[in-house]
Amino acid sequence: MLVDSPPEPRAETAPAPPSRRAIRSLGLLLSLVVLALVALASIAIGAKGLSPAQVWHGLFHDSGTYADVVVGDRISRTVLGLLAGAALGLSGAVLQALTRNPLADPGLLGINAGASAAVVTAITFFGVTGLSGYVWFAFVGAAGVGALVWFLGGSRSATPVRLVLAGTAISAALYGYLQAVMIMDNAALGKMRFWTVGSLASATDGTVVQVLPFFAVGTVLALALARPLNAMAMGDDTARALGANLNRTRALSMVAATVLCGAATAACGPIVFVGLMVPHTVRSFTGPDLRWILPYATVLSPVLLLGADVVGRIVARPAELQVGIVTAVLGGPVFIFLVRRRRTAQL
Repeated sequence: MLVDSPPEPRAETAPAPPSRRAIRSLGLLLSLVVLALVALASIAIGAKGLSPAQVWHGLFHDSGTYADVVVGDRISRTVLGLLAGAALGLSGAVLQALTRNPLADPGLLGINAGASAAVVTAITFFGVTGLSGYVWFAFVGAAGVGALVWFLGGSRSATPVRLVLAGTAISAALYGYLQAVMIMDNAALGKMRFWTVGSLASATDGTVVQVLPFFAVGTVLALALARPLNAMAMGDDTARALGANLNRTRALSMVAATVLCGAATAACGPIVFVGLMVPHTVRSFTGPDLRWILPYATVLSPVLLLGADVVGRIVARPAELQVGIVTAVLGGPVFIFLVRRRRTAQL
């Protein structure tokens, strides 16, 4: 007599792990939440702190009270911080991809110094006082120094060390020129002593409106270059096989970095290390894919810049410490750590 054997227990299937794309998307969403919180902190925190109710009233009402006026002033400062932070982070990520140099940064490669020197020249020797005038000088200075660093670093045979050395040397020379101009011209010193260290304190609605088109063009161009830059990362021959136009990609990358860095420097002054720290941080999470690095840099760079600006307002109350000083203090140790880590990996 045949007896049916009991059915074998069905193996429980483990739930599929979340895809890497889903994790990246969730991380980007969380980054946006953090950015919103930092932006609110930038509006609420200053020489005089404001309660959440005062911030809310200042955002959505116009009664002319002290709190409302303060909120109005800080909104311009916060918006400029959002734009400038995104511009610096994007330009840093594009330059790192273009040069295949993880230590590339608008400040380290001298682009900030070139824009600063051109703006100081415009203010001192040509009498240019408005942002709409000297923003063009900033673009010319940034582009000129970027091309010079690329040439001195060896052009197509450039190495990370040679590019950093060339950028450091040119930056030192240009900042020496800046100091000489300000020492010889007291009027220029009074105009530029806060601008040259990098600050958001002078932001106005007019400043934001004037630089917004440049930020928009540079951001769209940088994000559009993600795919061809990804192809270039695999080598020139592979990039050509994939259909990438190398000369056009390099030229457009330099244009995007110059427009973004030039506009940020013209509006805020030279602010260093933002374009270095943020791409390094996000790359450890996203991997080398620029289709994710660039959006993350666009969101998290303003978090760093606005966070540093808030720290500068807190540590020196009732005065404030310029954001360029805070980012330099934070970025110096980070840069040393990154250099030592790369040296250790090469041993």
